[in-house]
Amino acid sequence: MTPSPAWLLLPAACFAATPALAVQYLTIEAAQKLLFPEASSFVSKPVRLDEAQKKFVEKSAGVRMRYREQPVWQAMAGDTPVGWFVLDEVYGKHEFITYAVALDVTGAVRGVEILDYRETHGGQIVNPKWRAQFEGRRHGAKLKLDDDIQNISGATLSCKHISEGVRRVLALHEVALK
Repeated sequence: MTPSPAWLLLPAACFAATPALAVQYLTIEAAQKLLFPEASSFVSKPVRLDEAQKKFVEKSAGVRMRYREQPVWQAMAGDTPVGWFVLDEVYGKHEFITYAVALDVTGAVRGVEILDYRETHGGQIVNPKWRAQFEGRRHGAKLKLDDDIQNISGATLSCKHISEGVRRVLALHEVALK
């Protein structure tokens, strides 16, 4: 048997070390149960913003809204509302990051979960300690990278865009879910 040429080993090693382009961490249903373990049901209540609401969200959050309709579920424990589950996407560096924000009935963040991560770098945002920075935050919080939200080296764009997305979700609550 003829040995492989040595020059083929380096490209093969680089290919083997390349991280996966897409990772699904959670389904929507799994994220709902994780963020609202006490909930017995989730009632779909998509939010469709009018022009004035859209402008409020964009001005308040400092980022534009790509879509007027936002997937939202009201978490229920029996007949009692316990919060809101908001599904969102932000652009990473090249691909979308699908994440969810859980808000309690007053509009404070209960948690943030990453559902799908499609980038080759920056996946460190799935770290629970990093995501915990958002807990308890309300509309009006800065949520600015390197200010009140810590950056992760190698995940700067993912950190920045998730922070902007959470700001947008909090503004959405302020204008449409309160």
